[in-house]
Amino acid sequence: MLCFLHHSEEELRSNQDPSLLDTLCTDSYLDVQKTARWFYQLVRAIWPALPQSHNWHLKLLPSRRSCQFQVTNGKERFRIEMFFGVRRGDSDIFVSSQPGYAGTPNTLWPETYAVAEAKFFQYISRKAPPDSLHLRCLQLVTRALLGIGFSTYTMKTIVMHLLNTVPLSQWSRRYFLQRLGDINVSLRCCLEQKHLNHFVIGNKRFPLHIRLPHDIASAEPPNLFHHLSQYLAAHSQAMNEYQDLQIRLANVLLNGH
Repeated sequence: MLCFLHHSEEELRSNQDPSLLDTLCTDSYLDVQKTARWFYQLVRAIWPALPQSHNWHLKLLPSRRSCQFQVTNGKERFRIEMFFGVRRGDSDIFVSSQPGYAGTPNTLWPETYAVAEAKFFQYISRKAPPDSLHLRCLQLVTRALLGIGFSTYTMKTIVMHLLNTVPLSQWSRRYFLQRLGDINVSLRCCLEQKHLNHFVIGNKRFPLHIRLPHDIASAEPPNLFHHLSQYLAAHSQAMNEYQDLQIRLANVLLNGH
């Protein structure tokens, strides 16, 4: 497929279906819903030619900003969701079809840092001790969040900041409870200060081999808890939910649930 921005209209007309711009775009902007519909059509067309189609039944599920599929073979059933992304230059930052908020316009592609964050965790796994429990810590606190207002991204951000400051040798099994304590204290301090820096944007300690656009690397880190400083009720609720989280974590550690 030729790029609409970097090829002339003559090249586009002579080398590809002239209706593709209308198929994928709205007013020359790449449209998420149209892109998902186009991809659905490709999958539907190619599926019968795949060997898996002999044993697996493919069902396309409705979705506005992604492609969702269900495959079944009579015994097993799997649900697959695919999001689309456009890479920013040669960096590890993308704009994504995943909605940033309810009612995100079809032509708006929010910026995502998921790939850069995944590469950070891969980097940590390579350098950490074999018995490192940093992922176990994250899984445990994320599990305790069910039904509580804190997002998993909040806890992920706190853990990433700690991984960037606490020596990796101190994430082994013998330090498990200490690191959980650090996560707990860090969350409480951030809530009290109503401030939690974004981990990727403007982080001067971010690994250099993970490529960031200059504007991302040099920007002032946004405060993920900015809303707590604006709304007293939101801050009071967050502090109450923090207490609920402590009870949940204690139950998980003592009883496993």
